[in-house]
Amino acid sequence: SDLWALGVVLHEMASGQLPFQGSSGFDLTSAILRDSPPPLPGHVPAGLRGVIGRLLAKEPGLRYGSAGEVRAALEAVGQGLVSCEGRAETRRRLKPASRWWLAAGALLVVLLAVALALHLRQATQPRIESLAVLPLANLSGDPAQDYFSDGMTEALITELSKIGGLKKVVSRTSVMQYKGVKKPLREIAEELGVEGVVEGSVLREGNQVRITIQLIHGPSDKHLWAQNFDRELRGILALQSEVARAIASEVKVNLSPREQALLARARPVNPEAYEAYLKGRFHWYKLSPQGFDTALEYFQLALEKDPNYALAYTGISDVWGARGYWGFLPFSEVRAKAKAAVLKAVELDDTLAEAHDRLGQSKFFGDGDWPAAEREFQRAIELNPNYADAHMAYSHFLVSMRRPREARAQGERALDLDPHNSAFQVSFGWVLLFSRQYDEAVAQFRKVVGTDPDSLGAHEKLWAAFGQKRLYEEALAEAKKFLALRGQTEAAEALARGYAEAGYSGAMRRAAASLAARSKQTYVQPTELARLYAHAGQKDRALEWLRKAYEERDLLLVYLQVDPDWDSLRDDARFQDLLRPMNFPPTR
Repeated sequence: SDLWALGVVLHEMASGQLPFQGSSGFDLTSAILRDSPPPLPGHVPAGLRGVIGRLLAKEPGLRYGSAGEVRAALEAVGQGLVSCEGRAETRRRLKPASRWWLAAGALLVVLLAVALALHLRQATQPRIESLAVLPLANLSGDPAQDYFSDGMTEALITELSKIGGLKKVVSRTSVMQYKGVKKPLREIAEELGVEGVVEGSVLREGNQVRITIQLIHGPSDKHLWAQNFDRELRGILALQSEVARAIASEVKVNLSPREQALLARARPVNPEAYEAYLKGRFHWYKLSPQGFDTALEYFQLALEKDPNYALAYTGISDVWGARGYWGFLPFSEVRAKAKAAVLKAVELDDTLAEAHDRLGQSKFFGDGDWPAAEREFQRAIELNPNYADAHMAYSHFLVSMRRPREARAQGERALDLDPHNSAFQVSFGWVLLFSRQYDEAVAQFRKVVGTDPDSLGAHEKLWAAFGQKRLYEEALAEAKKFLALRGQTEAAEALARGYAEAGYSGAMRRAAASLAARSKQTYVQPTELARLYAHAGQKDRALEWLRKAYEERDLLLVYLQVDPDWDSLRDDARFQDLLRPMNFPPTR
């Protein structure tokens, strides 16, 4: 690349114009990758034209092998001259020493020009400490290959996130909203709150992968750097690390020895295993029962191809955890499977931030091992300071431990890293609600509903917040919306009958009875019924269902000491009997 850059400088010195032109950074990069440089003027010696042409060859293998070869070529050119006016000039016989000094002088001028150009570039290049990697374009022309380009985007984000010198690397969920969107980069950078934008493309042909990357300064839309990277699919993990290191070098971020070691740990991967993993992630992000089923099949296929593929185990853990979190299966059925998978992932690769985050969640939601959970969350953040998922999970741990200030700070950090993530917006609202910041929580959930009207988590906790504020009509409307979205239409309809009979408590009582009847035919989370009975003022029934939730190790019990839904039960000895064995630490 240095020899190619020297060719650019020599071309401009010889002709007075740059070999490639473009009205924007993208146009310039396209011209470099696509076009041949214009012919040099006739007065430029043929030998010099040959040197410049070889320096600017598209394929690196066609360029000179070293700067020493270029020097020798320039010395040869110095043996004969053509006048700048273009008229032929008699070849002058120079003494060998004179020819050597002439060539050396020419080379010195070139090197000084290159040094000056590099100095000016470094002096004027804007400082970049925050980055967003926009969805890499799929150049295959086949939409079915989107899983591959999306996977490459996520992988590059993950690699860059490990670099502590970058104060912010925007997470996948937020950047994927710009896929296929035609919007000025300046606007995107402003919306995401970053200084640098990385964009590019992925082309896969068989087992060969080419990634084209360019770095743009967002506020000025100034193109700073571009490069192609080629690798066989087996070396794709090393390629991702190589791209991340190149970007770090361009934005002048110093890598610590630990970060250098993390980025250099990439091992060869079975191409079929890697492809199966990417397809699994693609389907997992659909967040549906069918999507989870398909994702699990692909993660298992990845392990058939490569039994030591740690990321595939984190994928399996995510599938089982999501099935429990979304209430598709009892948590008692998914907890052991999720934990076994993540323990295997950590065993295979202790440097995976994703694995430590999932292990932290297993210790938090499943085992109730509070000290171990905190250590795992902190380890995940240490390995990947820009990992938004770990920051948000840690915020929920902290609020459940009655450490609301720390929880808020972690939640705000997660939102800064992933500002367009609707699930994170809801999760932060939960932190506000559990911190008893009801007005802020309502505002946060209404913001979510404004962009995602069918957000289950937002409607569920708006119901709770309005109940605490004694705005019962608003609470009733949110309860009805939540139950309807859950597919519990009979319980939603029962609310209206109960409200007509005995107001808000009557509505909750009717809905609880309907849902209790439903639980005899299909699974219903015990905490859902306990919540309805608590809002109805029926303490005995609420505590009965909370006891069932405890026996099932319902994951929502981790919020038992902070969730306002249980405030009416806290003075009951039976509630304290449930709280005591959970061994929550004393408030700091």
